Order: sequence, then C-alpha cells, then structure tokens
Amino acid sequence: MSILKLEILTRVAFAPFGDVIETEGRESYPINKGTTQRFHDLASVQIADAQGRAGISLARGNAFNYPLSITMLERHPLGSQAWIPCNQTPFVAIVAPNGPNDTPDESGLRAFYVQGNQGVNYHRGTWHHPLMTLGQQGDFIVVDRVGEGENCDEHELSKSYVVDGSYAGSQMVQA
Repeated sequence: MSILKLEILTRVAFAPFGDVIETEGRESYPINKGTTQRFHDLASVQIADAQGRAGISLARGNAFNYPLSITMLERHPLGSQAWIPCNQTPFVAIVAPNGPNDTPDESGLRAFYVQGNQGVNYHRGTWHHPLMTLGQQGDFIVVDRVGEGENCDEHELSKSYVVDGSYAGSQMVQA
C-alpha cells in the first residue's frame, strides 16, 4: 500500500489532466442588464465522435472519510467529464497520466483536494477515480458526452493506494 498526499487544486497543477472550474482569479463581465456576472468559458467540453453529444446530468455522491482507499481508475475515451458541486461539497480528484499499454501510469498518480467552490473537467481519456465527496453527501452537475458507444474504461491498479487526508507539506482538517 502506498500513501498519496493531497495537493492543493490549482489550474497549473491540474492542467495535464483537465480544467479547474472556479471563479477565483477569473475575469468576468456583466450580462442581463448588469444583474449577473458571467465567468465565461471556464472549461471545454470535448466530444470525440459524431454519435455523441454534450449532456448535463445531476449526480449525488456518497460521503467518504479519510483514509480513502484507491484500487482502480476509469477514463472516458470519447469525451471530457466535468463535476461541479451544487452544495459546496468538497471532494478528492485522483488522476494519473496514460502510461505503457494504454493503462494508467501509477508512478504519476496524484490526489487533489477540490474545495466546495471548485469543480473539475477531466480531459477526454484522462485516468481518474470515481467521485469521492468528503464528509457529507453531495449533489453535482455533471457535463459529459452522452450517446451511443462505450465511453468508460476501468483499470484495476497494481496495488492499493491510500489518501490519508494530509496535504503534501502540511496537515489538513480531517473530513
């Protein structure tokens, strides 16, 4: 078993795997006669084929507490997948680059703490762990490819990994 330290989710750190969806540090402009601020184009929906289209869904994630056990990853080869919390629920995003034999490169496995005011958009084909909300059940808007065709590959990891709830370099509050 190996320990994964949580990293603070930033646009730069997460860029190889996808987009961070947040308003912090982003420019906006007024719409609707000034009653609304629009933070435009925070992530790109990727669709790889003509049989698919962008869909918007809702998902309710069960609550998890540390330590988190990671034994598998999944990816969506035909489109990106965004997770946006509706009720300020933090979650953990576990990702890995693609490696030999078109499987996750476990040496590049990373764990990100996603604050309740952030979302993530996994790029098409990015290996990631299914949703794990922290401390409470959470509702999420999911934007991804829907339509015909197989769009979920799963892969069992060579060993178990544990996210212990501490940031690399500093302790974080336990969920």
